[in-house]
Amino acid sequence: MDNKELKVDFSRYDYGEKEAIEEVEEIPSEYKEKAKEVGIEVDKGGGVYFQIDHNIIYQKLIERLRKKGIIIMSIGEALRRFAWAKKYYWRALSSRSDKVSKIAEGYRRNGYFIYVPPRLKLDEPIQTCLFIAKQNIAQPVHNLVIVGDGAEATLITGCTAITEEALHIGVSEFYIGNNAKLTFIMIHNWTPKVHVRPRTGVIVGKGGIFVNYYVNMRPGITLQTLPKAILHDGAKAYLTSIIKSGRKALVDVGGRIVFKGNDTRGEVITRSVVTDRSEVTMRGILETEGNVNARGHLECRGLLLSDNAKAIAIPQLEARGMRANLTHEAAIGKISEEELNYLMAKGFTEEEAVSIIVRGFLEAGVELLPENVREGVRLALDSMAKSL
Repeated sequence: MDNKELKVDFSRYDYGEKEAIEEVEEIPSEYKEKAKEVGIEVDKGGGVYFQIDHNIIYQKLIERLRKKGIIIMSIGEALRRFAWAKKYYWRALSSRSDKVSKIAEGYRRNGYFIYVPPRLKLDEPIQTCLFIAKQNIAQPVHNLVIVGDGAEATLITGCTAITEEALHIGVSEFYIGNNAKLTFIMIHNWTPKVHVRPRTGVIVGKGGIFVNYYVNMRPGITLQTLPKAILHDGAKAYLTSIIKSGRKALVDVGGRIVFKGNDTRGEVITRSVVTDRSEVTMRGILETEGNVNARGHLECRGLLLSDNAKAIAIPQLEARGMRANLTHEAAIGKISEEELNYLMAKGFTEEEAVSIIVRGFLEAGVELLPENVREGVRLALDSMAKSL
């Protein structure tokens, strides 16, 4: 997936020390306020992991959840304490798949580990925050989430920076057990010169459900991600990406679903608002592994708000056998003059009308999220629309 424009000189960043844990009682107030922009409120909820640069500065797991068997800790601690955790490490992804993955393995600087035991249904979301504060730092993390058979959980991860220039490499592996469900909400808000390289692998067991909702309010200078979900019999996956790109950012996003079992369902949706001189490539891949009964749909839509912006849609369908039903649709265009004139006739200014149209364009897939987290996601979408 690398191309010339998205290449980064990884050697110019500071990778720091391997072990860096400085847990404190209170997170600085200015960091809390910044974290709120990406949906993280550390004073609410029973499970919180907060990492700044390489340092794990705050971990919270209330006793009620601890007694139920939930585990939240750094990936390093989990690999040392639990032999069974090692069986999941680099199973959904390969540490040799590309240069970014190799760097993540060679320079791993913490990341979170979350385990939800079988049949436990969590009512409140778990929150994690990966925060960059130092200039020219590299933050390569490895996150590992395991949801046991029949369990249900919601995870919100916020990633942001206060420094101008940095590198974030986030490897994430998700394992959803048989008849289990994980809703994963990730909100990014980067500063102008941050390079961002998430690598995500998901394995969904029989009858399991994985809902991935990704909001990128500001992509940094380059962003490249293509999460991959593998579905076993009866499993479902819904991958949604909502992107606002500006300045001269280069963005390459999307999702990939592999239908490994029968009676599987999947959907990849990408919505991008492209402004200034930025460029966004929207990729979607649906593929069957053998002649399986699978149904999948791709949707890539780009909204251009500048004559100097560029949007590319690359949908890809691969069916091996007659039992698959895979479809796609793609559209790139500008704001409808008819819609704009209608709203202005109702008394809105042109700026207000544009914001309303963009807000409606961005809201895709919110209905798949649990009710108790929809408000936070909608606030992030409102902020994106108003910032145009």
